[in-house]
Amino acid sequence: MNRLPETYKFLDSTAIFNSEVMKRLRAQVEKIAASNATVLITGESGSGKEVIARALHHFSQRASKSWVDVNCAALPENLLESELFGYEKGAFSGADSSKPGLFEMADRGTLFLDEIGELDPKMQAKLLRALDGSSYYRIGGVRKISVDVRLVAATNRDLKKAVAEGRFRADLYHRLSQIRIPIPPLRERRDDILPLALHFLAEQNAALRFSREVTEKLRAYTWPGNVRELQNVVIRAAVLVRGKEITLADLPEEFIHDSFADGLQGMAVLPELERDAILKALEESSGHQRQAAERLGISRRTLQRRVRSYGLSKSMTIH
Repeated sequence: MNRLPETYKFLDSTAIFNSEVMKRLRAQVEKIAASNATVLITGESGSGKEVIARALHHFSQRASKSWVDVNCAALPENLLESELFGYEKGAFSGADSSKPGLFEMADRGTLFLDEIGELDPKMQAKLLRALDGSSYYRIGGVRKISVDVRLVAATNRDLKKAVAEGRFRADLYHRLSQIRIPIPPLRERRDDILPLALHFLAEQNAALRFSREVTEKLRAYTWPGNVRELQNVVIRAAVLVRGKEITLADLPEEFIHDSFADGLQGMAVLPELERDAILKALEESSGHQRQAAERLGISRRTLQRRVRSYGLSKSMTIH
């Protein structure tokens, strides 16, 4: 129950690929990394977009060169341009010396632009020119700069919708998304939840363990904040726990009330949805009730009652 998962190191980030969807994604990333195509990674906040970006660099022929990253939402408009393209001494007040931009720093390596959807129209136009291979000037410069950079971008926004609404340039969107990698939210890859939780717990205190009730709740919770929220919950529990085992009392209050198990109980008016969810879990577990119950985030006894009530034991082999 508390066995540590297999982990992968990409720069200073740790990745865990336990679910089938993430195992397939890892194989896809290795193939994509071999090219120089610009990649757009999409997914909810906290779902692990930066880890996938680092994996692209790790598996690429640029792995021995620079990895440079910037959060576009963290810098104001007037600073982002100077950060990306650099500036010369005296270019503006406070520019006491020349400074290379992130494009120069990432030359022959990878530049990761997180939250790319936050760029204002002016910066979108300048970025497009740089991506098209055009040389550029540092701010206040007279010498053109040429670089060889593999660009990877990420966003939690719907850029297609932003393009349709005129908030994001269509030409930049198509340039960024030569290859698009969507990251599924944590609630859609429940086989990753416990391995991730165990990894975060071991980082805090390898002597701690989760109770059986906690592992069920961890798998059942909807995780609106995805991996980042899971990490925060585990760290909090590890810090506040009094003994060696983390119990439900050590978890935030929302854990007790918001879970997939609660969701199943709430489906009483739509029994066909509940039946389909249970049937899918049993099929994916080859009929093993314990494994199916863990996938659903409910107890084995609860699953057995539902299996009998829906007559599922008559339609498939269950053990």
